[in-house]
Amino acid sequence: MISKAPFGRMGHMSTRTLFGAAALWTVTQEVADRTLDVLLQYGVNHIDTAASYGDAELRIGPWMRRHRDAFFLATKTQERTKARAWDEIRRSLDRLQTDHVDLLQIHFLIDEAEWQMAMGPDGALEAVLEAQAQGLTRFVGVTGHELVAPAMHLRSLARHDFDSVLLPYNYLLHRNEAYRRAFDTVRQVCRERNVAVQIIKSLAAGPWDDKPKTHTTWYEPLADQESIDRAVWFVLGQEDVFLNTVGDVELLPKVLDAASRFERCPSDEEMQEMVQRRAMTPLFV
Repeated sequence: MISKAPFGRMGHMSTRTLFGAAALWTVTQEVADRTLDVLLQYGVNHIDTAASYGDAELRIGPWMRRHRDAFFLATKTQERTKARAWDEIRRSLDRLQTDHVDLLQIHFLIDEAEWQMAMGPDGALEAVLEAQAQGLTRFVGVTGHELVAPAMHLRSLARHDFDSVLLPYNYLLHRNEAYRRAFDTVRQVCRERNVAVQIIKSLAAGPWDDKPKTHTTWYEPLADQESIDRAVWFVLGQEDVFLNTVGDVELLPKVLDAASRFERCPSDEEMQEMVQRRAMTPLFV
């Protein structure tokens, strides 16, 4: 089983490895239901999805009819205006077959113009706060990708007291001094406010470039168990963070197996060996 920790100030003991439902983007309901069996096997009790994850919300909906109380359920809106965000929130609840989610996040908020729109008058923030006031979500968060994510999250946290953030982190990003400083800064703010920190891109080996795509992730992932172990353990070795699983149902059991066996953070020498052996390259430049 996978260990649990308080998910920020939200009163939920979440497994430190959360199910990243982007893995359900294009799968059938049969495949999705087999994935649910894997989650239950490892005791995963937290699902993170998004309106923009293809059919993921539709695949999770039937689970909620049977297991709503077993999962902390999070989704996201990538709309930037209040009206469009409201439409997407209502659509997500319908697709998820539930009358509320536990966490509603403004998704992929890294562009300056989009940030101004979402955080400004008649922006998405107004929609998610109204949804919270109406009991359609208990908590609100913000997510971001790419190297600018930590800085944008600091701005978002200054604009509103969000309950969670989500951003990339892995060993290669850790070695990027500027990114590591920015990540540590936002993590310290989150620690002081008891804001949950969620990690994505832990298994990124590099961009696909011209390589044949063997998995459904938009980047080339680490795929052998030894490398997955080290990548997962590196993230879980960071204090006060939660790991979102990889967006590929075939790799999911390996990630959960690694998380269930976590004992220590790998040494720098172990991580360097993996980088060289797998010829890993930074995903974001």
